[in-house]
Amino acid sequence: MSISQARVFQRIDAEGSRLSELAEAAQVPKQTVGSIVDQLELAGYVRRVPDPDDARARLVAVADRGRAAIESAAPVLAEVVETWREHLGDADFADLRRILARLVEITDLDRSKVR
Repeated sequence: MSISQARVFQRIDAEGSRLSELAEAAQVPKQTVGSIVDQLELAGYVRRVPDPDDARARLVAVADRGRAAIESAAPVLAEVVETWREHLGDADFADLRRILARLVEITDLDRSKVR
């Protein structure tokens, strides 16, 4: 998965997301997100499903392969985070987390969509 694909993939809501929501959250044009979602769908990471709130619309949802990728990445991420905490110490690691949370405010328009 490329960085641009990961940037979109990680913003997919648990119940699915519209392309416009993903574009806004990833801060890229809707057309670009559409192309990235096409790539992710072709690779089996996502699927397009009917929007239960709007029969004309489709949602992008995480497919089984995408869920498996998330589950397999979780322990690796936890190990990296623990290595950083051990290296920085508890106080500096807490500072790092606060600083990163502040940066999310300017890089992610809707924090609730970020995993």
